[in-house]
Amino acid sequence: MKSATTNNKAISLVVKYFLISILLSTPLLLLLHRHQQPNTTPFSSTTRDLRIRPGYDSYETYISRQLAKTLNPKLRQVWTTRDWDRKITVFSQFFSDLRRRGLLANGSRALCVGARVGQEVEALRRIGVTDSIGIDLVPYPPLVTKGDFHSQPFANETFDFEFSNVFDHALYPDRFVAEIERTLKVGGVCVLHVALSRRGDKFSANDLFSVKPLVELFRRSEMVASRTVDGFGLDTEVVFRKKY
Repeated sequence: MKSATTNNKAISLVVKYFLISILLSTPLLLLLHRHQQPNTTPFSSTTRDLRIRPGYDSYETYISRQLAKTLNPKLRQVWTTRDWDRKITVFSQFFSDLRRRGLLANGSRALCVGARVGQEVEALRRIGVTDSIGIDLVPYPPLVTKGDFHSQPFANETFDFEFSNVFDHALYPDRFVAEIERTLKVGGVCVLHVALSRRGDKFSANDLFSVKPLVELFRRSEMVASRTVDGFGLDTEVVFRKKY
C-alpha cells in the first residue's frame, strides 16, 4: 500500500514538472518559430483599388519573371538605341517641370527606382541634377547600380528626391513605399508615374485603380500634387513629400 502511494506521488510530480516545462518553453518555441518564418504576408489594402496579381508561389518566382523582362536582349537593345534619346527628352521635360515647381533642385541627391538602363538618370544629369543614380535588379554602369526596390541598398535618409515609374512591378507595394520613405530625407520628395486608366503589361505584379491606396501606403508623407501625364503608357503623376 505504501509503495503504491509513493509511486502515485512520483507520477504526480513527473506530470507536474512536465506541464510546467511545457508552459515555460511555449513562449520560447513560439518566438523561435516566428523568427524562422520569412515575412511573406501579402499586402492587404483597405480599398479594392490596389490588387495584387496571383500566380507567384514564391519570391524567387517573382524575381525570375522580372528578370525575364529586364534581361530580354531585344528589349535592352531597344532601350539603349531607338528609345534612348526619345525617353531622355521626355524625362528631361518631366524633371524640368518639377524643378520649376520647386520639387527638385540641381543640388538634390536623386534616386530613380527601377531604372533599367537609366534613361531617367541620364535625363536628371543633363538638366543639372548631377548627383543622381538608379537601381534595378540588373546594373547598368555608370547610371544604374544593382538593387531590389523591396530592400534598397542605401542608408536611411540618403536622398532628397526619388522617382519611379515601376510601381506596378512591386509584388509588395507596402515594402516598395516603405523603402522609399526610409531612404528619403525629411522634407524630401517622391514622384511616382502610375497607370490608373489601363492595366500594365504581363510583367506587372499589381493593378492600381486610384491614388487612394498610395495615400494609404505613404504613411510618413503627404500627397502634395497629382496630375495627368503621358508617360510611356502611364497616365498619372503623384507627388509626396516626407513629413517625418
